[in-house]
Amino acid sequence: MRVPGQLYLTYLLALCLGLLCMVFVAYWNATWRGGFAWDGSAKQFNWHPVLMVAGLTVLYGSAAVLYRLPLTWGGSKLPWKLLHAGLTLLSFLLAVLGLFAVFNFHNKGNTPNLYSLHSWIGISTVALFTGQWLLGLASFLLPCTPLELRRRAKPLHVWLGSAIFILGIAASISGINEKLIFSL
Repeated sequence: MRVPGQLYLTYLLALCLGLLCMVFVAYWNATWRGGFAWDGSAKQFNWHPVLMVAGLTVLYGSAAVLYRLPLTWGGSKLPWKLLHAGLTLLSFLLAVLGLFAVFNFHNKGNTPNLYSLHSWIGISTVALFTGQWLLGLASFLLPCTPLELRRRAKPLHVWLGSAIFILGIAASISGINEKLIFSL
């Protein structure tokens, strides 16, 4: 099998594992955590891990790997830029919705927000993600951006994107562990 074939097979496997991860987190919250609601109850909190894993791990990871696929190397880059921007925007919206779910739940129960390492990792990740998305929009999608600025911004954009992805995974793992510890 040629390298591009192996790469696409690995990418497909990673996508399937990401979707499986989302299914497992949704199943865990639906079955053992009482299900889902949007009423300020613990069931509203259950949206938080599902939305954050879907947004900051699966969609964000897919968007980040998009430019590594040989399919994207030839032809016009604009459709791939728009797909990358769209996936990251959807990822961002899911993360914001996940944050809204947990903050709303905490506020209804008079629970302090940002009280743990997990919450600080998570909020820092979303803050960096916001800056990254705006930097990417200004640097790579606006046609008036000078090519020199794009050239200089690209290594930072790639490095920061990887750092945000790692922070998102750290926030997911620490959050799931925190929820499991609190339920003991």
